[in-house]
Amino acid sequence: MPEPDPEVHLLVDALAERGVRAGVVPWGAGTDWTTAGLTVVRSPWDYTEQPQDFLEWAHAAAAMAPVVNPPNVLTWNAHKGYLAELAASGVPVVPTRFARRGAPGGELVATLAGFAGEVVIKPAVSAGAVGVLRVAADAPRALAHLGQLTAVGDAMVQPFVESVVTRGEISMLFFGGVHSHTVRKVPAAGDFRVQTAYGARTVQVEPTAAELAVAGAALAAVPGEVTYARVDLVEYDGAPALMELELIEPELFLPYAPGSAGRFADHLVALLS
Repeated sequence: MPEPDPEVHLLVDALAERGVRAGVVPWGAGTDWTTAGLTVVRSPWDYTEQPQDFLEWAHAAAAMAPVVNPPNVLTWNAHKGYLAELAASGVPVVPTRFARRGAPGGELVATLAGFAGEVVIKPAVSAGAVGVLRVAADAPRALAHLGQLTAVGDAMVQPFVESVVTRGEISMLFFGGVHSHTVRKVPAAGDFRVQTAYGARTVQVEPTAAELAVAGAALAAVPGEVTYARVDLVEYDGAPALMELELIEPELFLPYAPGSAGRFADHLVALLS
């Protein structure tokens, strides 16, 4: 990707300190994946533009050498329909409704009618706040945006969570199912997006017992082994709730947590062993 990865070099260096050689290469054709003892998916930020190609590559590469996270987990996590599955299994999830690709106007109206006040509308396959709109649920612009998104893919609608502005979003990082570190992402004044590209600030924090419990429940419901995970939580109705579970290409916030790159590297070395 043209945008530089802010942290992959930390992982490569940590692996080198442990006697493991790692190379950073693009997914897809051009690499002999049989030469890798382990392929670690890290920053394929363009996968949302070609998700089927990406998932087909992951399955093909995994037939040659181990890939983590494994293709079945990547496939499950690529579409945010997984949020409905997690909610059905009892995980506290921010209420989410989905609109299918090509849905008629009546379905879109009904989807938005399930909310009062402001909502956040975004593609069901997305990353980095691309295609996200914060808008009143009954505004003409909400229906128009939902129509634009469903013209090309599935979309999702969630209530706008005020605590994102007042307290930020919690991101909890896990390696091999073990908690490594947690950060709080606070949007810039006047914004609601928590990505640093939009001026948000990030600080390391300690998670609460309630946050750890929600994260543990979410990870326990994943249909496969998880080598790395980021659990994004917000405060909803006074308690932590899952906003997203990132298992494909999450930023791991390694620069904000001393020793975290080493912890990730240690787990990868254990997998190689």
